[in-house]
Amino acid sequence: MTAMHCRSIFLSDVHLGTRQSRADYLLDFLESAHCDHLYLVGDIFDLWSMRRSVHWDADHSAVIQSILDKSQAGTRVTFIPGNHDEALRAFAGTEFQGVRIQREAEHRTADGRRFLVSHGDEFDACVKHNRLVKWLGDGAYQVLLRLNHRYNDWRRYMGRPYWSLSGHLKTRVSRAREHIRRYENAAARRAREHQLDGYICGHIHKAGIESLEDVLYCNTGDWVEHCTALVEDFEGSLRLVHWSDHSRTEALHPAPGTAAPVPTDPVHLPALG
Repeated sequence: MTAMHCRSIFLSDVHLGTRQSRADYLLDFLESAHCDHLYLVGDIFDLWSMRRSVHWDADHSAVIQSILDKSQAGTRVTFIPGNHDEALRAFAGTEFQGVRIQREAEHRTADGRRFLVSHGDEFDACVKHNRLVKWLGDGAYQVLLRLNHRYNDWRRYMGRPYWSLSGHLKTRVSRAREHIRRYENAAARRAREHQLDGYICGHIHKAGIESLEDVLYCNTGDWVEHCTALVEDFEGSLRLVHWSDHSRTEALHPAPGTAAPVPTDPVHLPALG
């Protein structure tokens, strides 16, 4: 497998410790990707679910080891705990085997833009009537995930690509779209308040890159359904990598204020072996 070299990688919502975590896909991604900066943007562990039951296999351990190996090899690794691993926020300001633990971070891209990086659950208060957030955390979402996995087992058997049921619902249900927009606007507003160029977060399992007036909103997505990560190249451009598709990269955005459309032809990454 040809290695992918980039300046920065942002990933979140891995939910290690659960059966839903696609640790196998993430391990493939980490082993093929080399970067100077790696940001773990919350919910890497699902301590909430692990209180009830724990699913931990060799791939889960290998993901942790791969991250530690990158840190020891010189990658600057920053872990920002989310709401599902919020107990680890007590260790903010400390370092473990080269991994810095912080409540939030500021990242400066290669082209000089400044981004605030946090998990994003702090905006739940701004959208406290958000049924989507409630839905993401309750039993209905777990049922959707189980249905989704069984359906995609059948799709793989039939030679068809991965398809996300809950992702489809989020983009089709008007109430869900409304709540996602409120969340995005809250994140963009915080970036403006800090006089930053953009905001990078996770939390809602809805990856995307979008210019909201003068602010670039970036959501890393998740490694439960969509297997997505935000990647910065050495020129400072940001792309969203969909590893579940094995090769598709989309949503290239230049610095805010410059006119450049999202490419119609995706940039292809090497397929998994």
